[in-house]
Amino acid sequence: MADSVKFWFDPSCPWAWMTSRWVEEVSALRGFDVEWKVMSLAVLNEDQDVSEEYRAFFPRALKYTRLVAAAQELHGQKTVKALYDALGARIHLGGSTNPDEVIPAALAEVGLPASFAEWADSDHYDVQMRASHFDGMERVGQDVGTPVIAVNDVAFFGPVISPAPSGDAALKLWDGVVAVAGYDGFFELKRSRTREPIFAAAATVPAE
Repeated sequence: MADSVKFWFDPSCPWAWMTSRWVEEVSALRGFDVEWKVMSLAVLNEDQDVSEEYRAFFPRALKYTRLVAAAQELHGQKTVKALYDALGARIHLGGSTNPDEVIPAALAEVGLPASFAEWADSDHYDVQMRASHFDGMERVGQDVGTPVIAVNDVAFFGPVISPAPSGDAALKLWDGVVAVAGYDGFFELKRSRTREPIFAAAATVPAE
């Protein structure tokens, strides 16, 4: 059983969302807790040469990241996970690209006041957000993205999966990934993606 599992995510990343559903499944089956920690694709790429289209996405992504960072500072882990779930259901399952729709609905779902939305446009907790981001990145290096998982003292990027497995398949993948990542000399295992994120058919966005 894992003693300590940490998961870094950017709420906007569909691949992190897929992996988080897998980690959630394994944590329930194995009985361990997960510390959910925010990271930022906007911060990760702020000094990188990326396309204008991708850079135009950063302000929207930063809104969600700042909102979750504020939830961590003001309400703690329980609210972080609940808010991530509520945001992700609308962003990834619902396909919404409008923060002005996503944020109020997500806040209402988790029981936060509508006024909490102001944190999405505030840099008040950017120091804490960046500290969380770099805590994850420093464990795996700067040439990867989200998600990052740390199991005790072993940290790794990914895995990038689609769809998220469940039951025995989820446990088998978990044990394999942790075993490979636990070898001190292991650094990389990769193949090209051949499919987009496949979200669970049973998962639905809560009615507003």
